[in-house]
Parts: sequence; structure tokens; C-alpha cells
Amino acid sequence: MPPLTKPSGTRTVPTFAGDIGPDELGTTLIHEHVFVGHQELDLNFPHPEWDEESAIEAAVEGLGRLYALGVRTVVDLTVPGLGRDAARVQRVASRSPVNLIASTGYYTAGGLPHYFHTHRPGGPVDVPEPLEELFLRDIREGIAGAGIRAGMLKVYSDAKGITPDDARVIGAAASAHLQTGVPITTHSDSASRGGKSQQDLLQRLGVPLERVIIGHAGDSPELDYLMELADAGSTLGFDRFGMEHTAPDEQRISTLLALLQRGYADRIVLSHDAAFFSRITPPSWRSRTVPHWHMENLHTRILPRLRACGVSEAVLETILVHNTKRLLAG
Repeated sequence: MPPLTKPSGTRTVPTFAGDIGPDELGTTLIHEHVFVGHQELDLNFPHPEWDEESAIEAAVEGLGRLYALGVRTVVDLTVPGLGRDAARVQRVASRSPVNLIASTGYYTAGGLPHYFHTHRPGGPVDVPEPLEELFLRDIREGIAGAGIRAGMLKVYSDAKGITPDDARVIGAAASAHLQTGVPITTHSDSASRGGKSQQDLLQRLGVPLERVIIGHAGDSPELDYLMELADAGSTLGFDRFGMEHTAPDEQRISTLLALLQRGYADRIVLSHDAAFFSRITPPSWRSRTVPHWHMENLHTRILPRLRACGVSEAVLETILVHNTKRLLAG
């Protein structure tokens, strides 16, 4: 395993409440969502379980419980394609003791909107890459005029591999990263070893893999695949604890322990990919089907298990504090 690249310096990290220093990040959940929606559906076909005021209160209360458990920062990876509404999340952040970090990128599970097919270099409306303009504006100026700058880039590919739309988003994110230093995290499909193709493309585009988190890597029990990703420089996202319809927590714990025994503590981050409200998997479905899929699962169930298995506080601090700090502020 090659040594991690040492950053030449650190930068402040943008949050919904303004920039903070790296040492203020503390224990960080690096792959979560506050609200997941769909603006057009929300307007024309409202979800029966959604009530904005109740959802905001639930998020404020949930973040308060996280703070009491020791969590100091949550990265909200709700990007366009998942119903991002920074002004709505700002209402939560303004009342929360937890630092909230916004993200940019595009979640291309359903492909890009047709606008991006007409508006592109060499397209019917021949313009510079609008995705890159969007990402850089979000990072440098703020999201949708709300003045909240993004501190993470999010890209997507899944079981069918990197589609042309996925590749276009990844290319724009790579360019934005190279101009700003903002780290990149991915949605990957572990069953098809999709993190490897993401690494290959990002590396060809000039992105240092030490600045990349392969999201959902922890869905896989294949140690050779995970070690290959980590040995190339990337951080492994064990970021779906509680999401037991994709893999049981017992499997994730077993795989995590095996990697820790092999010395990979400095290449792992932990999270849930949970949300206080998601239109895709609404609260009633979650409580009935995956009752542990919430942002308190790590501290109430998983970390006690890891400690009981002999994982030291120093290793947990490496994973939850130092690795996330390096990625967000390095």
C-alpha cells in the first residue's frame, strides 16, 4: 500500500454556517443526506408523507441527537438529481449545533436532463461545458444564490457501468477538482467492482486518487477488490451502515475488521447514506423494512460492536476524525 500524499497545506472548509477550520470538523459522517426529493414530482405529485415544517423539525432534532453522541460534522451529499434545495437545508443548519457541508455534482441514475444534451460543446447549442460551470459556481460563489459553497463533489455510476452521461459528469467534476482541490466522492456499484472503472477514469483525467472516496465500497465483502482500490490511493466508503437491503451490517463489520487487521485504517470512512426524509425510500418504508437505517446507527450499534471486537479508540479516531479531516481540508 503506497503512502498517502501529504497535503502541502490545509484550507478552511465551507459549511452552511460559513467557513470553519479543519480542527473544527471533529467526528464526521461523510456520506449522508438531509432531504432527498424530486422538485417536479414534489410540485405536481406531492408525497403523502412529506410535510416541510415537520421534516425540518425532525432534522433539527435528529442533528441534536447526533451532537449529543459526539458527531460534529455531517456532509450532505444531496446534489442535483436528488432534489437539492440548499435554502431548505439552511433552515435546518441555522438551528443545528452540527456543521453541515453542502455538495455539488450530479446524480445521474436517470441520466442528465435534456438541457445538457442540447447545451454542450459542439452541441446544437454550442456552449462551454455547463456542468463544469455549475460545479465551479457552487464551489466558488455558492449554490443557487444562497451563498452556501459546496465542500464536496459527488459523481455516479452503477451496475451498467459508466454511461456517457456519467462520464460527462465525472469529467466536469475532475476539472472542478483540479481547479479548486475540493474532494470527489462517488456512488459506485460494488457487485460489479465499479469503483475500479471510476478510479481508472478519474486517474486518466489527472485526479490524484488520494482525493477520491469510492462510495459504497463497503457493500462488497471481496477483500482483494477493496484492497486494490485502497492500494491505488482512494479511501473506501463504508457508508451504508443500516442499509441492510443492500448488505447486512454483520457483513460490513466483518469486512471492516478484516481490513483493519491488514492495516487499512487510514483509507476508510464510515457513514450511513441515510436521510431525515427521502421520497425514494420514505419514513414508513424505512421504519418497517430497515429500522436501523438512520444516522445514529454507527454510534449506538456499530461502534460498540467494533470496540467489543478490539478496535481501539485511536483507530476509530483515525477513521472518524483524521481521515475525514484529511479529505475535506487537505
